[in-house]
Amino acid sequence: MAGAAAEQRRLATVVESWLGRPVLIVGDAMLDEWRFAESDRLCREAPAPVLTLRRRISAAGGAANTAVNVATLGGRAVLVAPVGADVAGDELHDCLDRAGVWDRTVNQPGRPTPVKRRMLAGNQILLREDSGDPDDALDPEGVTRLLTALDCATEELRAAAGGEAPTLVVCDYGLGALPAPVRAWLVEHRERYATVALDAHDLADWRGLAPTVVTPSFAEATRLLARAGGATRPTSGTDLHLEHPDIDPADGPSELSVGAAPGGARADDRAGPVGEPTPGESRVALTGDGLSVTGTGVTVNTEAGAGVDRAVLAESRLAELHAHTGADVVAVTLDTDGAVVGGADGERRRSHSTPVPASHAVGAGDAYLAAMTLALAAAAPLPTAAQLAQLAATITVSDTGTCVCLRDDLLAALDMPPEATGHPAVVGTDELDAIVAEHREAGRSVVFTNGCFDVLHPGHVRYLEQARALGDLLIVAVNSDGSVRRLKGPDRPVNPVEDRGTLLAALSCVDHVVVFEEDSPAALIEAVRPDVYVKGGDYPPELVPEAPLVRRLGGQVRTLGYVPDRSTSAIIERIRSHGQDPSSYASDPSLSTRIQSS
Repeated sequence: MAGAAAEQRRLATVVESWLGRPVLIVGDAMLDEWRFAESDRLCREAPAPVLTLRRRISAAGGAANTAVNVATLGGRAVLVAPVGADVAGDELHDCLDRAGVWDRTVNQPGRPTPVKRRMLAGNQILLREDSGDPDDALDPEGVTRLLTALDCATEELRAAAGGEAPTLVVCDYGLGALPAPVRAWLVEHRERYATVALDAHDLADWRGLAPTVVTPSFAEATRLLARAGGATRPTSGTDLHLEHPDIDPADGPSELSVGAAPGGARADDRAGPVGEPTPGESRVALTGDGLSVTGTGVTVNTEAGAGVDRAVLAESRLAELHAHTGADVVAVTLDTDGAVVGGADGERRRSHSTPVPASHAVGAGDAYLAAMTLALAAAAPLPTAAQLAQLAATITVSDTGTCVCLRDDLLAALDMPPEATGHPAVVGTDELDAIVAEHREAGRSVVFTNGCFDVLHPGHVRYLEQARALGDLLIVAVNSDGSVRRLKGPDRPVNPVEDRGTLLAALSCVDHVVVFEEDSPAALIEAVRPDVYVKGGDYPPELVPEAPLVRRLGGQVRTLGYVPDRSTSAIIERIRSHGQDPSSYASDPSLSTRIQSS
């Protein structure tokens, strides 16, 4: 028992160590749309259910969901990807904002945002409609803007991390976001990134990248081996073998067959494969018994080798996958069967998962990729990285929807709640000095903002969530009641500073709240010396009065726009206008009295 507790503490230490680690994600971003319906009858025209839509959910998908998972696990995520100038693109931007991802996507007019729409009844997926064609290639101008965004985001992350080289995650799902010029740029600039993770449907397109880790599915791994060319023999001493014809047949791609060793009997593939195609191929399928994977020109039949399963087969091929990808770490994911992970030094790790309905596992691979990448970037040993990646994927599959793993949930799964600092959320200026010094010593970055926050509303919350995503610690300085009166007038604040501070401290994105009496936070800025100073508004940072002071102290200034129609003054004005009709508050006379007296 004591050993298990010590192991959990060790894993939790790794999760803590990757907090704020800079990660650039590039690739095919898409929108996942979930439509939940009910059905109690069939239509007259056909034996098809009549659906009544009850709920609709949108979520980031593909590379965007990987970025969301990096952010929610505690990394500093920046996404560079082409996104259409359409409604789906707008929804995707909102998903990224809510998760705290630095959105550096590039709008591509005329090229729609890829969308996967799923219709469900009773948590059963009835159909899926995909939009977004891989043939919708980026035009030359789009490629240029994407490369510029990549270059700028790389330097932005490096600057925010104090000169540390960022981590790169490449998500290539064959939807056209990573054409040859972009792939060539990433290969050429490989040295700018400390750790590189690659998740690609076609790994052969990325020769020369020398990734730290690749995470192919079983089908993607067999496809790569089939196209690598030449007969291969196992290096692990198993009785499995791979055969590949010397010349591809004229009527189709090559075929890879996996079965018993030479001289053994070979069984035919079973009929009735199920699964979904990958872009550019007519079929990639897994048979219902889980023994065979079939793709166009790729047939894997493990039934011929008695007692052989996909994990054993994948492990026997790890050395070849290392050779063909140039990766230090190869993690072959086996969906409900977990994963097989191998290092370049021959170290092996087998992880397991719990079978769940398919509607629960959408995006679980993104959570796996995010956790694996963060762990390796934090210099975790391979077994630790594999264990945390599998745990992150497993704990996200409890319900229908696109999987996202939260850092707090990962720590809770390790029986390690987020570490308390020992300091209360609302602190005095004297205690603030000690708090900042403690976090600076731990290498954490400090974000600072200030305001009246008189009536807390969704605009404030979104603004503070975005501010928190810019660093490791968010300190909010709140104007005292006297300071608010001097700035806003004698009828403000509506709420006393004790209430305002308590509400702010209750937000998960706010670490500490401090009250200041002056009209300007300059003295607090001098004391805190923030790495990032954030102000709300649609004006450039140069117009922020505190900007010269912050820059003199070595920090940077960011401005974040408020949500339209969500200002404190507007809310108070609406309340007062309703207050003119006392009957509106018949159920709460005290509220009517308070509003009329204000």
